[in-house]
Amino acid sequence: MRQTQFKMLLLIFLVCCFTGTTAFAQDKNFHIYLCLGQSNMEGHGQFEPQDTITNSRFHVLAAVDCPELGRQYGKWYPARAPLTRCHTGLTPADYFGRTLVEKLPKNIEIGVINVSVGGCHIQLFDQDSTASYVAKAPEWMKSMLAAYDNNPYERLVVLAKMAQQKGIIKGILLHQGESNTGDREWPNKVKKVYESLLHDLHLNAEDVPLLAGELLSAEAGGKCASMNSIIQTLPATIPTAHIISSAGCQGIGDGLHFSPAGYRQLGKNYAASMLKILQKK
Repeated sequence: MRQTQFKMLLLIFLVCCFTGTTAFAQDKNFHIYLCLGQSNMEGHGQFEPQDTITNSRFHVLAAVDCPELGRQYGKWYPARAPLTRCHTGLTPADYFGRTLVEKLPKNIEIGVINVSVGGCHIQLFDQDSTASYVAKAPEWMKSMLAAYDNNPYERLVVLAKMAQQKGIIKGILLHQGESNTGDREWPNKVKKVYESLLHDLHLNAEDVPLLAGELLSAEAGGKCASMNSIIQTLPATIPTAHIISSAGCQGIGDGLHFSPAGYRQLGKNYAASMLKILQKK
């Protein structure tokens, strides 16, 4: 009898120790943001020296191995462009993070995880359609998909779970829609992906808002600017969604992508929205 009681007490002690260790390792002052989308979130802008200056409070979790950058998959590094893959460019996530560390108290650190694929539809991140989407993907997209083992959603979830061992997921950044231009079902498709992430990561929508950016505006020559009217309806489908304006964000001649200055401003716009959300909590 005494031996049984001793074993039970030992088991309870070990469980408590394990739980306590896990809780201690998760730093509530380490705010983590998940980033996904197509080429504008992936990073199409040519980064410049100013975009490679690091801040000790801004970090990136490597989504792929990049030996030339000295990065290994699944490890944290000081955040500097490129954040997504080895040869991508400037992304809104760069100046989103830089602005947050500038504006938030000094005890707050920021981490980003960026898993994005240029040219993709939102359906790529829907686990019910990922396999069929990958099977039909054009040749130019296949190397990008292969970098994530042909499942960007799963890669994002795996990395997010790693990150949850260190900090708290505070939001999800989305920039996608060019490939879904005119798709009235886009808000529902985004909702499915968002809710899947919340479910798989055991998150509450009220604690983890979705920040969705507008595409290059018509004023800046955006060829897909008509999609912005659909993007703007997203909060009607997802109450915790917030739309990030692209007004005043410069573009380049292809009518699809932002200029480096445009990416910097768009990232600051994402940050301004998130700061307002944080102030209300």
